[in-house]
Amino acid sequence: MTETTQAAEPTEPYRYTAAMAGEIELRWQDRWEGDGTFEAPNPVGPLAEPDKVAGREKMFVMDMFPYPSGVGLHVGHPLGYIATDVFSRYKRMTGFNVLHTLGYDAFGLPAEQYAVQTGTHPRITTEANIATMRRQLRRLGLGHDPRRSISTIDPDYYRWTQWIFLQLRTSWYDTEADGGKGRARPIADLVEQFEKGTRAVPGGGVWADLSRAEQAKVVDGFRLAYLSEAPVNWCPGLGTVLANEEVTADGRSERGNFPVFKRSLKQWMMRITAYSDRLIDDLDTLDWPEPIKLMQRNWIGRSEGAHIDFAFVGHEDVSVRVFTTRQDTLFGATYMVLAPEHELVGAVVPDAWPAGTPEAWTGGAATPAEAVAAYRAEAASKSEVERQTEGRDKTGVFTGAYAVNPAGGTAVPVFIADYVLAGYGTGAIMAVPAHDHRDFEFARKFELPMICVVEPDDGRSTDPATWDDAFVSKTARIVNSATPDFSLNGLDVTEAKRAMDAHLAAQGVGAPTVTYRLRDWLFSRQRYWGEPFPIVYDEDGIAHELPDSMLPVELPEIDDYSPRTFDPDDADSQPETPLSRREDWVTVELDLGDGPRTYRRETNTMPNWAGSCWYELRYVDPTNPDQLVDPENEKYWMGPRTAGASGGVDLYVGGAEHAVLHLLYARFWHKVLFDLGYVSSFEPFHKLFNQGYIQAFAYTDARGVYVPAEEVTEEDGKFFFGVEEVKREYGKMGKSLKNSVTPDQICEEYGADTLRLYEMSMGPLEASRPWDTRAIVGSYRFLQRLWRNIIDESTGEVRVADTEPDEATLRAMHKAIDGMRKDLEGMRFNTAIAKAIELNNHLTKLDSVPRPVADKLVLMVAPLVPHVAEELWARLGHDGSLAHHDFPEADPAYVVDDTVTCVVQIKGKVKARLEVPPGIGEDDLRELALADAAVQSALGGAAVRMVVVRPPKLVNIVPA
Repeated sequence: MTETTQAAEPTEPYRYTAAMAGEIELRWQDRWEGDGTFEAPNPVGPLAEPDKVAGREKMFVMDMFPYPSGVGLHVGHPLGYIATDVFSRYKRMTGFNVLHTLGYDAFGLPAEQYAVQTGTHPRITTEANIATMRRQLRRLGLGHDPRRSISTIDPDYYRWTQWIFLQLRTSWYDTEADGGKGRARPIADLVEQFEKGTRAVPGGGVWADLSRAEQAKVVDGFRLAYLSEAPVNWCPGLGTVLANEEVTADGRSERGNFPVFKRSLKQWMMRITAYSDRLIDDLDTLDWPEPIKLMQRNWIGRSEGAHIDFAFVGHEDVSVRVFTTRQDTLFGATYMVLAPEHELVGAVVPDAWPAGTPEAWTGGAATPAEAVAAYRAEAASKSEVERQTEGRDKTGVFTGAYAVNPAGGTAVPVFIADYVLAGYGTGAIMAVPAHDHRDFEFARKFELPMICVVEPDDGRSTDPATWDDAFVSKTARIVNSATPDFSLNGLDVTEAKRAMDAHLAAQGVGAPTVTYRLRDWLFSRQRYWGEPFPIVYDEDGIAHELPDSMLPVELPEIDDYSPRTFDPDDADSQPETPLSRREDWVTVELDLGDGPRTYRRETNTMPNWAGSCWYELRYVDPTNPDQLVDPENEKYWMGPRTAGASGGVDLYVGGAEHAVLHLLYARFWHKVLFDLGYVSSFEPFHKLFNQGYIQAFAYTDARGVYVPAEEVTEEDGKFFFGVEEVKREYGKMGKSLKNSVTPDQICEEYGADTLRLYEMSMGPLEASRPWDTRAIVGSYRFLQRLWRNIIDESTGEVRVADTEPDEATLRAMHKAIDGMRKDLEGMRFNTAIAKAIELNNHLTKLDSVPRPVADKLVLMVAPLVPHVAEELWARLGHDGSLAHHDFPEADPAYVVDDTVTCVVQIKGKVKARLEVPPGIGEDDLRELALADAAVQSALGGAAVRMVVVRPPKLVNIVPA
């Protein structure tokens, strides 16, 4: 809304104004840059300054990688950046060697989509966006080390992204290493084991007897980066496949909201599932918000249960394996469901429907084969997320096949249904409809039998026909679960699981096992603006890694950035990637060690997550041409401080929306690098802090169309755009809602220090808060009062007194120092600001501010408002920047109060209040209380039976 409260420009020539703030701020920003004020020294290498590193504790502070948007920043974006800057400045003033910088996650779809629309090369628009963002961030006075700033689109950067991919490609996960904990090892070690016969070749056979292609296929089954023909999420609207994490619950793309379909394509995958246990267990070593840890645990989804093999009736050699966490309910399994894509479906479908098959099971098809084919086609049009949406009507069709329940030997019908996914578990489930909500819904729809095997403890009968929903319990007793030779009846769930595990193992049809919800990471994208893969294919289609000497593989120039999508109705058609149209780039002659040969390059590109999986390591050693990161520099900045600690970045600040995608992927890559010996920390980010969001009011007219918020006026509690009344709503700040406020506007009207102070004072950093331009004037006025306490607005001279402060001022100052230290350390910036305001208000009541107090006040506010602090510091006669000056220390003698109020009670009622020293002892306090005239009067001469003393605040007297 329009700002109307700002006062007119003052007449005093040296008053702190927006114009003065702008001049001060730009001047100090230039000086910081020229002097290298925020350059953090490394132990070794081009950025090394050993003398500055020795004896100084390090502090590595990071913001989450920003994407350089074409619309630039609004005031919501810098919230986290200002917070990390305040914290970094404070830690620098307390003696730490602080690494704080910012780079740009610059590959991605927005620039490519803009290129498709306009023909402008993505690099041109991206670099222009980076330049805009750099300018806006510099205007905020952020204390970054500019030497360490990086961009993922720089070939010198993505050369190492490609290198890391090759480490994954040439590694495998040895589950037996490190005493069974498992770790990544070079693929050459695996091949050596096959050659020597110390490891059996999967499927049998002798390694030397396999062809080159057969050996490659075996090894690919172990690699951490591998090619796979698998069902993927295809998004024609974006022209690319998407990882499961990039698809919404509505079956649409997270970016752009386009429909997503299932297609089978050959794609690059990352075997992140090999690290499932470590990704869960190592969360316990991290200082992260518990909700983020929970989201990661749930996404990985470790489940302990059993696998059970069901044999097919009439197919002696065919069985299907299921995984269940409720093996105790096996007697209640009355049907099975396979994923429509399950490989066994085609092998067990009979030619005709079995006698007595209900019509509702057939889908109206004449034969099982027709029913299965039709249902498979229908399921293929839905995304995995859509298929698993809660509350969706259950669909399915009978395959015509029956399987044998190993618990009782009964034959159960086998269905296919889209709520079972081929990529999760085994792609098959045993259905226990009496005790599973989804199975209950399916069974009711298809009139399938139900057996109660867990005795209800909620008052319902044991007849599921009378139920409205399944009965689910992990504490009730097992019933209806017995054969002449084996029984679970009367056991609780835990006991029944153990008994069933033993029974299944004895029969050879099952065993305890662990499964995970996490799937391998789909790593290919059918688009142009991403990192090229350092992979070529020979005439047999075998993939070959390029040697380090051929990195980086740079993106070629192309004329058409549009991915050409296949016909969604043609399952055999393939997407045409933009890179595939540069034939002179795709086909290449190389010598990879066995003479010159013709190869074809990989024409997919990496996802935008690739560059952000490891950028913290490049911040540490950004100019190293020979290594990803020098081990000594990595150990200094990221190594664990104590045995068993995770190590990693000391503070990582960003939004909670990255809880799974970025954070999980980065942890996976980092663990691989740790296993291979390239880093000393086994986690990339030790402490994570999720800042809240700045939100804003938006306004819609009668058509529901958003109108510019800054042009809306308020009259008598109503809002108007021109003469038309509009509706107000509250939500995210952004271009589409026409409610953005740019930091440029605020810096122009008030100065960057005012913007910094306001954003840090709006509330706790972790909480979301509403933006109110009218409220920013309060922060502006505080800076004016601060200035006025030190500078004469008429002459520009320093007006502090060369006198010692009185005791009241000393107490106010030291309490503020003590409180601000604690608040800044705990990132409670809003309360730190309140303490600075309280001290400044105390000083305004003095005739003049004593110089020692002025010096300390300026140092105290420096992390929050660095420009005005630097200016005042200089005007107070100090040389150089205060950025590395010591933050003031509080004198404990002045932090405690002179006296505290002690309440004296008789029979629980307050009879007196005494002002006593904080350190008074129990005996002295008892004596004072009993001698007090009011207490003596209340006692009226009565004897005292007991005195309870709690120094220094309470005395309770009990008369006889």
